[in-house]
Amino acid sequence: MTGEPQADCLFCKIASGEVPATVVRETATTVAFRDINPQAPTHVLVIPRVHYPDAGTLAAAEPAVAADVLREAAAVAVDDKTDGSGYRIVFNTGAGAGQTVFHAHAHVLGGRGFNWPPG
Repeated sequence: MTGEPQADCLFCKIASGEVPATVVRETATTVAFRDINPQAPTHVLVIPRVHYPDAGTLAAAEPAVAADVLREAAAVAVDDKTDGSGYRIVFNTGAGAGQTVFHAHAHVLGGRGFNWPPG
């Protein structure tokens, strides 16, 4: 059921502590941890503890938790001192957009320049 932990979801297992990760921040509703394949000097994933397949579904079902994810993403940027030079928050939705774990999550990227448009 959406919102409930999924036994086969890697991020649900990280949120519960079943799978180790390099956690940088935790709240009652979120967990932030370093990406194992970083694409920038700062590359942290911020996940909700509840399971929804993507950011849009999370925002529609639990807008307060979606706001918590964004708030923690900004806090990660401050903690990693990328807030002054700029950072990017990315939500990939669907396999065609590069989403590989179907549990809503934000990528916090910083510490280098980024081009526009992305891709």
